[in-house]
Amino acid sequence: MPGSSFGKILRLSTFGESHGVAIGGILDGFPSGFEIDFEQLNLFLSKRKPGQSKLVTQRKEDDQVEFLSGIFEGKTTGTPIAFIIRNEDAKSKDYSHNKDVYRPSHADFTYDKKYGIRDYRGGGRSSARETVARVVAGGLAQQFLAAKGIQMQAFVDQVGSIRMPWKDQHESKLCYSETDIEASLVRCPDLDYSAKMQTLIEETKKNGDSIGGCIACKIVHVPVGLGEPVFDKLPAELGKAMLSINAVKGIEFGEGFGAVEMNGSEHNDTFDSDGNPTSNNAAGTLGGISNGQPIYFRVAFKPVATIVKEQNTIDAEGNATTIAGKGRHDACVVPRAVPIVEAMSALVLLDFYLIQNAYN
Repeated sequence: MPGSSFGKILRLSTFGESHGVAIGGILDGFPSGFEIDFEQLNLFLSKRKPGQSKLVTQRKEDDQVEFLSGIFEGKTTGTPIAFIIRNEDAKSKDYSHNKDVYRPSHADFTYDKKYGIRDYRGGGRSSARETVARVVAGGLAQQFLAAKGIQMQAFVDQVGSIRMPWKDQHESKLCYSETDIEASLVRCPDLDYSAKMQTLIEETKKNGDSIGGCIACKIVHVPVGLGEPVFDKLPAELGKAMLSINAVKGIEFGEGFGAVEMNGSEHNDTFDSDGNPTSNNAAGTLGGISNGQPIYFRVAFKPVATIVKEQNTIDAEGNATTIAGKGRHDACVVPRAVPIVEAMSALVLLDFYLIQNAYN
């Protein structure tokens, strides 16, 4: 199965299924001699794990990472970092009803047609459970970048039609405190908007349905020069990283789709007499290369595909039937997807950082 690896110099390969023994990864190309903060890494992992609040799936997983290689006496050795996260609370019987039936908007149909076999237990390889390996690898990358002064922050800014206005997205600082973000079950830093979002998620769940949302991300203190012209542009690789996350349907940088309603005289980031940009509508990149300004973007997540409402579908023989979701599922994925967005951003940034330093 190709497509399970990501990156160039810093390369992550993941393996495992939702209801298998474990999810794991091999992170190759990570610099040697870096001291890992394991407590911080476990805290980062806890933001993604199931069962953390009443808003998310109640599957109970400790999500404790076991490192198998690449680390000695707390420091990276420069060799491949192999790790696993064991699955401890899989309930495969909850999925017996869809053994021969395709769940709408899941990968059941396409996996069956492509491979001729599929793991129907929680979606197997197509499950978002795979992203726990990305959070481990991205957590390591984020720590390394932070040591170089590069900081990033993701948070929920929209659930359904409820959207929180950003503040300070053009400023060379993070927009909100981590305390404000983590004080919200939704991970929205504005508690008024957070309360509205939480109510919407709870009502949607009560109705047996699901709802989508958006995660905003900002990266600051990025050096000038990260990214390559033409195909390997920095925003192109960030876009690929985000679109590889389960349920992601779109991404916009800076003014994004709103730029189509602007004139060039409005959208252009002009320079003042001291050579400083007067705005940041381009969101920190020019020609696909970082310009030193903050990089900011929004990632759109569709509603979770599994709902308890009965839906029309077909079985593996093509016969019309119906299906209703069973088991434990999120009504809205964005609260747990915040660290995944940060993790994938960190992997992209560190990869380009290593590429740039290989040139110099």
